[in-house]
Amino acid sequence: MIKIVALLCLAGVAVAQYGHEGHGYGHEEHYAPPHYQFEYSVHDPHTGDVKAQHETREGDVVKGYYTLKEADGTTREVHYTADHHNGFNAEVKRVGHAVHHAPAPHYGGHY
Repeated sequence: MIKIVALLCLAGVAVAQYGHEGHGYGHEEHYAPPHYQFEYSVHDPHTGDVKAQHETREGDVVKGYYTLKEADGTTREVHYTADHHNGFNAEVKRVGHAVHHAPAPHYGGHY
């Protein structure tokens, strides 16, 4: 009787193992390191919205930059990297000379 119970237990383990080896009964996980590249840009003369970004990722290493036209006429450039060892690092530069517009005249009194 003990031999029969032991044999049935082994048969149960064999069936369970068969179901988890990718024969349609189990779920196999696959890992692929992330890899992408993208970029975009906007240049809208009506609103003055001017910006661009470019980024790449290979595994856990991300590199990229973006530029943004500021309200004062300068361009902000940000170059960045990120990885597991060094974390996120960015270098920010301002390119161009700021232009300050005179404020709109303020009229006193009531209309």
